Amino acid sequence: MTDNTAPPHQRSMPIREWLAPITLVTILAALLGTMYLGYTADPEKHLHDFPIALVNQDVGDTVAGKPADIGEQITTALRENIPADKIDLREVGINEAQRQLRNGEVYGAIVIPGDFTKRVAILGTASVVPGEIEQPIISVLTNPRAGTLAAQIMQTIADQAMTQVNTTVGAQLADQVKSAIGTTPLSGAAQLQLSTPIDVVVTPYHPLPEGTGQGLAAFFYTLVLLIVGFSGAMMINSLVDASLGFVPAEYGPWHKPATRAPISRWRTLLIKWGIAAISAPIASAVFLGIGALLNMSLERPLLLFLYGALAIAAIAITGLSVMAAFGTAGLMINLIVFVVLGIPSSSGTIPLEATPRWIADMATFEPMHQIYLAVRAILFFDGHMEAGMAQGLWMTLAGLTIGLVLGAVATNTYDLRGLHRLAPAQ
Repeated sequence: MTDNTAPPHQRSMPIREWLAPITLVTILAALLGTMYLGYTADPEKHLHDFPIALVNQDVGDTVAGKPADIGEQITTALRENIPADKIDLREVGINEAQRQLRNGEVYGAIVIPGDFTKRVAILGTASVVPGEIEQPIISVLTNPRAGTLAAQIMQTIADQAMTQVNTTVGAQLADQVKSAIGTTPLSGAAQLQLSTPIDVVVTPYHPLPEGTGQGLAAFFYTLVLLIVGFSGAMMINSLVDASLGFVPAEYGPWHKPATRAPISRWRTLLIKWGIAAISAPIASAVFLGIGALLNMSLERPLLLFLYGALAIAAIAITGLSVMAAFGTAGLMINLIVFVVLGIPSSSGTIPLEATPRWIADMATFEPMHQIYLAVRAILFFDGHMEAGMAQGLWMTLAGLTIGLVLGAVATNTYDLRGLHRLAPAQ
């Protein structure tokens, strides 16, 4: 039999208590491996619903004596050949395309100009009749403010699509020229011109300003907000509990004895919430100041400060409520919710449309994605509500409300049932 009267330091721990931390570390390793390796492996393979605007302004012209609208032919070919399960091809007007680019709703746009068919007809004629010509142009607009990797993926998609368009239009022009000149051989320059008749011009719609880390500044700013809120909650929880005598206060080899304060769970949580609320705007101001010192591009500093304070407070208060409700297990819950699941589904490094669908689905509720949308909108889209600011703001407020309700209900329920906290044995 186990001697329950023996001093604590002489009692043996059951094997299951030694296995618990090993099991938790193993589970955490599996989660980290699945989430982080799963979302970084081959983003283009996981493409789904990747939004691209397609604008056809071509008014048509006469080609070889017949009415033609090559812009419409290209639009139809793109619609039929671009896989609908991977690309969300949105056929819109130029004003709508610019609006969606401006708000980060699409990652790029393919624009066929109004004189496209006319230029193609002139090119075909010029292959037979000498003279200066300008190649037909199709513009590909990338949207680096919506994500650097997304802009690269957009360019890759456009390159593949335009290669096919060049082949199709080149074949049409070759047939037109052959019918005009018969068996007369074409010069090498003319043949080369007909093989790639279209000039594809790739330009960023709204280039990123300097001091943004190629667009990664929004992700890392979001990350520091999350880390200070998450880590701050753990520090506040431990330090307040130590000062109230609920956990040992140890400083290296020294131990500070403390007597448990006569305070309820609810009042303890209120103290922790208050410290978090005071700390949040201070931390947000520190981040903003450091960003300014490092020449980070800060177009809306006041809005960034205010939202940063809200985000830090929401994470810290919710984290404290989870630990008040679930005790030590709350540390693991916070780690999984805020960090393990948060970073891959944030869309800060890889767009959600280039991650596995199960990761993209988590972004609907994961806190880090909501914060990233708001921070990106403030840094790169002038704080426009349509650019993600509205979703980020209201979801942050919703998360804060959930945290407040969870903490209030859990601690008051425990207090009413007489489940008081105990001080550690001396």
